[in-house]
Amino acid sequence: MSLPLVLMPRAMRPVIRDRLAPKVDLVTPFEADNPDATIARVAASVRGIAALGQTVDAAYLDRFPALEIIANFGVGYDTIDAETCAARGVMVTNTPDVLTEEVADTALGLMIMTVREFGAAERYVRAGRWAADGPYPLTRGSLIGRTLGIVGLGRIGKAIAARAEAFGLKIAYHGRSRQADVTYDYHPSVEALAEACDILMLVAPGGAETRHMVNRRVLEALGPQGVLINVGRGSLVDEEALIAALANGTILSAGLDVFEDEPHVPQALLTMENVVVLPHVGSASVRTRDAMGALVADNLLSWFETGRPITPVAECVGLLK
Repeated sequence: MSLPLVLMPRAMRPVIRDRLAPKVDLVTPFEADNPDATIARVAASVRGIAALGQTVDAAYLDRFPALEIIANFGVGYDTIDAETCAARGVMVTNTPDVLTEEVADTALGLMIMTVREFGAAERYVRAGRWAADGPYPLTRGSLIGRTLGIVGLGRIGKAIAARAEAFGLKIAYHGRSRQADVTYDYHPSVEALAEACDILMLVAPGGAETRHMVNRRVLEALGPQGVLINVGRGSLVDEEALIAALANGTILSAGLDVFEDEPHVPQALLTMENVVVLPHVGSASVRTRDAMGALVADNLLSWFETGRPITPVAECVGLLK
């Protein structure tokens, strides 16, 4: 009996290859002289795809008539049209849980850096200004007495909230609906949440429904002492509105791990002293990325061995019935 053919269009963590190679026929076109030709040669037989940033729509699915499962590397899967996949009987999986703690740690670190201006303070020391000009100016921001508003109180949002409570922050949140087992204050819109908090933390997924959910009105509601932290998706924020708000004092500062057109970051954000920028490193430790890779492989293997993946996305749960 032939092994299931799995396509890995882009280079991924070695742990994925190590786990898959003995049990599937793994095709890695990125290693070929002509990747497109390699994909075309096997497309009709591909049963699984290990996906990293692929845009999967109806046209993409048309190329793989035998496709059964797409195992996405990452908890977010906004580049994959999961509803269309489900309608065609194609399972989609992601990698939740294994990156929750790492991303929550990053979010808290970014928040503290931004509020206390630690990035700017380090640059001050490295430039020799401490010795030349005296102590770094007192920071305008402080965590004391602040309210943290979390947009997207899922696994990661809850882990962030638990950490933030240890810092004495009051927690509020916005999501699609109020969560019955959550005691934090709920607000029915992002704008209402921004009015009620002074640090707005974005942990929501990307996609058309959430694109530019943080716009000029939300930033105005956040106010001149407000801080925006984004560890969700760059598409959540209208970057032009954010740049204007930072420049004219509509909000105090911003900490950003994600951007609309990664890896390209607007020059204005790079030159502003009241902005902390990170290169999308929320889950970027060897330990966590390897755990994510292992889950990608295990989802594929579980599907081929048992007909059930480990972590199906919500849109595809119905395929298991």
